[in-house]
Amino acid sequence: MRLFRSPLHRHLPLLGAALSLSAATSPTGTSAAAAAAAHQANNFTRWNISGAAARKKAAFVSDSPALPGFNKTTPPPRRTSSSNPIRVSSMKRAPSPPAAFTSSIKRSFGLSSATSLTMSTKNVAANTKSDNTKSKKAMTPPLYNFRNSFSHSWIQHLSPEDPENYEKSLTRGGSGRGGGGHPGRPVFNGHYVSVRPTPLKNPTLVIHSPEVLSELGFQKEEALSEPFVKYFSGDVDGAFSASSSSSSGVEEKSSKEEKEIETWATPYALSIMGKRYTNNCPYGTGDGYGDGRAVSVGEIVVPHDNDDDDDDNKKKYPHHAARYELQLKGAGQTPFCRGADGRAVLRSSIREFLASEAMHHLGISTTRALSLIVSESPGGNTSTRPWYSEGNKARGIPSMDDPRLAKYDVKQRKEILSQLAVQAKSDPDMLVEEKCAITTRVASSFVRIGHLDLFARRVDMLQMKDDNKSSQDNVKETQQYQELEDMMWHACYREYYVDAYEPYWEEKDAKSAAVALMEGAMTRISDMIGGWIRVGFVQGNFNADNCLVGGRTMDYGPFGFLDVYHPLSAKWTGSGEHFGFMNQPNAGYANFAVLVESLLPIIDANGGDSGEVRDEMLKKAQSVFSDAVDTAMRAKMGLDGSGSSEMDEEADELWGEIEPLLRIARGDWTLFWRQLTYVAAKFSPTETSGKDKSGSPSSDFYDSMVEMLLGESDTNPFYDALTDENRASLRDWIEKWHKALTKRYSYASELSKDVPPPEERMRLANPKYTLREWMLVEAYSKADSGKSPGNPFSVSGDYSGVHDLFELCKDPYSEGSAEHHKKYYRRAPDESLRAGGIAFMS
Repeated sequence: MRLFRSPLHRHLPLLGAALSLSAATSPTGTSAAAAAAAHQANNFTRWNISGAAARKKAAFVSDSPALPGFNKTTPPPRRTSSSNPIRVSSMKRAPSPPAAFTSSIKRSFGLSSATSLTMSTKNVAANTKSDNTKSKKAMTPPLYNFRNSFSHSWIQHLSPEDPENYEKSLTRGGSGRGGGGHPGRPVFNGHYVSVRPTPLKNPTLVIHSPEVLSELGFQKEEALSEPFVKYFSGDVDGAFSASSSSSSGVEEKSSKEEKEIETWATPYALSIMGKRYTNNCPYGTGDGYGDGRAVSVGEIVVPHDNDDDDDDNKKKYPHHAARYELQLKGAGQTPFCRGADGRAVLRSSIREFLASEAMHHLGISTTRALSLIVSESPGGNTSTRPWYSEGNKARGIPSMDDPRLAKYDVKQRKEILSQLAVQAKSDPDMLVEEKCAITTRVASSFVRIGHLDLFARRVDMLQMKDDNKSSQDNVKETQQYQELEDMMWHACYREYYVDAYEPYWEEKDAKSAAVALMEGAMTRISDMIGGWIRVGFVQGNFNADNCLVGGRTMDYGPFGFLDVYHPLSAKWTGSGEHFGFMNQPNAGYANFAVLVESLLPIIDANGGDSGEVRDEMLKKAQSVFSDAVDTAMRAKMGLDGSGSSEMDEEADELWGEIEPLLRIARGDWTLFWRQLTYVAAKFSPTETSGKDKSGSPSSDFYDSMVEMLLGESDTNPFYDALTDENRASLRDWIEKWHKALTKRYSYASELSKDVPPPEERMRLANPKYTLREWMLVEAYSKADSGKSPGNPFSVSGDYSGVHDLFELCKDPYSEGSAEHHKKYYRRAPDESLRAGGIAFMS
C-alpha cells in the first residue's frame, strides 16, 4: 500500500516539542492535549492514504427482493427463542405454487384475499384504466397502502430475546415491571426487543422529501395528512385511528385483516478502530448497548407501478421489488438508552434530515430522510442539552512571533500552528432547552457491523469458558452460534441477495455466504469513504456500530463538511486522530476488520480456515481502500478514466505536491477544487487558445490560470494570503497539472472519439455546494429561537432556511441560482472558524 507522506513527517521531533505550547495557552493548563496532538500528527504521517473513487450515483435500493421469487420461496417463519433452543430452518422458504399466491401475498405483505378481491372488483367496475387509478387513489385513506406493504423480515427471520432472559434482565435494569423507572436494562440474547416509540406532543411537519415519499409508494397528499404526522412522530397506533376516521367511504377492514404494527429496537456492540469495548455499557458486559433512541417502525415492500390493473400480483410484486426499513430517530427511550432521554432536538434533527438528502444528491451511498417532525410549542416536548455560548471560542494558539517558535523557520511554524489549530476545541459551557423532533430515516436495511460483532463476541466468550468443552466442540448447536449465523444470513438477504444469499441459502453454505458478504462490504464501504473524501465530508464518529454492512452513510451526528482543509479535521471534540478527515480510510478499514473477525466463527464452524480467510481479506482490503481514495483524488483533478499506470502515478504525485500548500495556506476544500474545475473549462485541453504558433502555451498562459483559480475576494480558496513562495509553488503545480490533463485527454481521445472533456468529469467530481456548518447554524437558529437561556420559544419556528438549504442540496454540482451563488459559494465567515457549535461541537 502506498503511504501518504507529507513534509510534516520530517519535523515530528520538533513538532512534539512545540506542541507543549498548547498547555500554556489552553484554559485548562494541561499538557494532555499537546501529547494527544503530537500523537495524532504521528498517526497521520504513519498511514494516511490519499484519494477516493465514488462518483457512482448511490443506489438507494438494495438488491434484496421483496419476495425471493414467485415459484421459488416464501419469507421464512420467525424463529422462536428459548433458553434451550432447537435449531429450526429459520431462513427456509417453501415453494409457492401459483394457485396459492394470494395467501402467500397475505402472509408476506399483510394483504387479505378479501382485500385483493375487493380491489379487483372495483377495478372491473371502472370504465377506463385512468378512471380506475384515479378512483382507487381517491378512495384510499392515508397510510392504507403503507400498512398493506408491511413485510418485517427482521421480525420474520430473527429472534426476540427469550422470556427467561427477559425476566433475568429486569433484575438488572431500572424499570422493574413498568413501575415508572428508567427502561434501561441488559438484553442478554435475541436480535431485537419490541419497543413502542414515545409520541411527540403537538407534532408539526417541518419538511419532507417528495422523492423519498414517492419511492416508498406514498401519494404526495399523504405527507400533509394527520395520520402521516401522527405515525412518523411516534404515535403509530393513534395514526390508524385517525386514518379510519378520515377514510370517507372506504370500507373498514376488521382488525384480523389488518397487518400488525410491529416496532422494535436492536442490540449491537461497540468497536472503535478495531478494538472491542464493553465499558460504554452500564453493566460492563456489552449487553446494554444498541438502539438507544432509534425505533424501527416498519419494513415495507413497494410494488412496481403497474398500469395493468388486472390483479396480476406477479407484476405488482416482482422478484426485485424494493424493500425499505423506516426508523424514527429521537423516538424515546428503549432498553439501550443508557440513562439518556431517548430524544433528539430540533437542531440535530435538521442537520440529520438535510445531510441525509445532501449526501444522496452528492452521489454517495446514504440512508435517506423521509420527514422531519417537530414537537411545536406551546405544550410541546423539550429537552435540555449542553451547548455553546456566543463567547465560547476555540482555545488560543501561539502566534507566529511566539518566542518558543523562534528556532523554526516560517514554513515549520505554520505547519505546527495548523496542527495545533485542529486541536483547539472546547466543551459546551451552558445548558439550553430545545424543542424535540423526530427524523424518519430510510434505508434498504440498517444492518450494522456492530450487529454481527455482538453475536460473534458471544460465541467467542462461550468458547473461552474452560468448563464448557461441549460448546467448544459443538459450537453450531449453541444458541449463541445460531444467533450469529442467522444474523449473517439476514445481512446477506437484505444487502447482498444476488451475490451472497441466493447462491448459497438452499445448500446452507454459510462459509461461502460469509466470504461473499465480506467481499461485498469491502467494495461498498471503501467506495463510500472514497466519496466522503471527494466531497470533503467527515463522519466524526465512525465506529463499527455506525458502519452499515451495506456501505451506506448513516448517523449524522457530529459530522461536518470541510471549510479549511487539514488531514485531521473533524467537528466533534471526541473525534481525535482516528476519525480525522484523511484518516477515515483507516477507520473504515478497521471497521471492515471487525466484520471479518465477526464472521470467522462461521468460517471455522463450517470447515474453513479462518486464519487464511482473515489474512486474504485484510490484505486485499488494504489495496481496495487505498485505491478508492486515490481514484477520488484523480477524479477531482480530472485525471481519472483511461490512462496508463504511469499517468496514474503522475496524478498521485500531483496530489502529494499540492496537499502541503492546501494545509499550510489553509485551503478551502470545496472552493479550491471547484475553482480548478473552472480553470479546466476556461483552458480546456480541447481548445488551442492561449498557445503560440508552435502549439506551446504562451508565457502568461499559466499565470492566467492562477489568477482564475484565486477568484474574487469571497471565492479565493485560501484563508491565508499566499506568500510569494506559495504563489510560485502554485504556479508551478498548475503548469504540471494542466500538462498532465492535456496528456491524459489526448491519450483517451485516441482510444475513443466519445471522450467527454475533462472539465465535465471534474464538474461532476467537485460539487459547488456542500452543507457547511455555518449554513446549517443559520437555518436551525431561525427554526428554534429558544436556544439561549431565558429566551421563550416562538409559537412556530421559521423554517424558511431549512427549505432553502433543502433546495440547494438537490443539485450540488450545478451553478445554482444567482442568489444561492452569492449566499453560499464563498469561504466560511472568519468568525465561524473558531466559534463553538460551528467550528467544533460536542
